[in-house]
Amino acid sequence: MKLKGKCWKFGDNVNTDLIIPARYMTAYDEAELGRHCMEDADPDFAKKVKPGDLIIGGENFGCGSSREHAVLALKGAGISAVIAGSFARIFFRNAINTGLPIIESREAVAGIKEGDEIEVDLVEGRVENLTDGKKYTIEKFPNFLTEIVGQGGLLSWAKARHTK
Repeated sequence: MKLKGKCWKFGDNVNTDLIIPARYMTAYDEAELGRHCMEDADPDFAKKVKPGDLIIGGENFGCGSSREHAVLALKGAGISAVIAGSFARIFFRNAINTGLPIIESREAVAGIKEGDEIEVDLVEGRVENLTDGKKYTIEKFPNFLTEIVGQGGLLSWAKARHTK
């Protein structure tokens, strides 16, 4: 599974309230949540991001509440993956459960700049910065996680397995 897009860079401790402010917690639609994604950090973020783009975060990305809305907002904005130094555990689980690939790589975070075009290969375990040519090794996604993400999340994956 390969992903390719422009990078948007944020720092450490990006919490779920910054990803999707609490005032939008009444919405459940990904597209609606995506229109407000990261707006307290960058009011124009949702207008600038394109489908397939990636977020580069620092340490403890997704900390704060356990709201699944944060992951849905990222997906609704068109984000194809998040690369960070580390993730809050509940955010990690919510991301996988809803089909958003997340990758831990302090080396890639340190080397990738906002606006860089990158390609991520989850199966081969590689991030390539197409802007500067640098390559980073990441942990390969296990087959079952690739399947879950490819199906759009845990529920879709489980339904597909049950109907076989």
